[in-house]
Amino acid sequence: MNTIAYITFRGMLGRRRALLLFILPAVLLLLSIGLRVTGNADLDTAAALLTQFGLGALLPLLALLAGTGVIGPEIDDGQIMYLMTKPIARPIISTTKYLVAVALVVGFGVVPIFVSGLIMNGLTAGLASGFALGALVGGIAYCALFVALAVMSRFAVTIGLIYALVWENLIGRYASGARTLSVRQWAISVTDLGTNATSVTSEVHGSTAVPLLIVLTVLGVAVAGWKLRTLSITGSD
Repeated sequence: MNTIAYITFRGMLGRRRALLLFILPAVLLLLSIGLRVTGNADLDTAAALLTQFGLGALLPLLALLAGTGVIGPEIDDGQIMYLMTKPIARPIISTTKYLVAVALVVGFGVVPIFVSGLIMNGLTAGLASGFALGALVGGIAYCALFVALAVMSRFAVTIGLIYALVWENLIGRYASGARTLSVRQWAISVTDLGTNATSVTSEVHGSTAVPLLIVLTVLGVAVAGWKLRTLSITGSD
């Protein structure tokens, strides 16, 4: 398991897509510093930045890059078959890949979101910690979804982009039903529970968001493990 994790980390941080893992949080931190320096980092503005860019763009895109990147390319080029010939349970392989994706999202997403909140408002109203909590649970669920997609389809990145950008950010603005099935809204709901900032509001109640986050995470990890077990050792589906 440790070897799989090490190889996966090395592969992720050595690819060109890894550049985006650094660029996205860097943009958030630069925006936060800019707002603080210019005196525009009031509570409402900080909450808006962390909601729209932090949870609305940075988190899902990082999770998509990490979730699909930890296993998708290996399935596409057949390298995953090397691991599958070893005496390792296939659900262990997929779960390890998933945990690596979560670790990447924590390092490149959750931590920068927390630091960004500190830069703009310190510990005021629990803004930084609240958004970090929302980003953590949202990232865990996003990674489960995207790892499962990567195991199930060669078009996982496209499907993930449609979900994160079209469903959550476009359709979700006009259709309340879409917001109910939005990981972003679930993450905002948890953020709302963790902060006293009145400008942080969610369309989904916490009593609904938390169970949905748990269900998606468990289901995503389970589906990834099940689907990986169905792959042929002589070739991927």
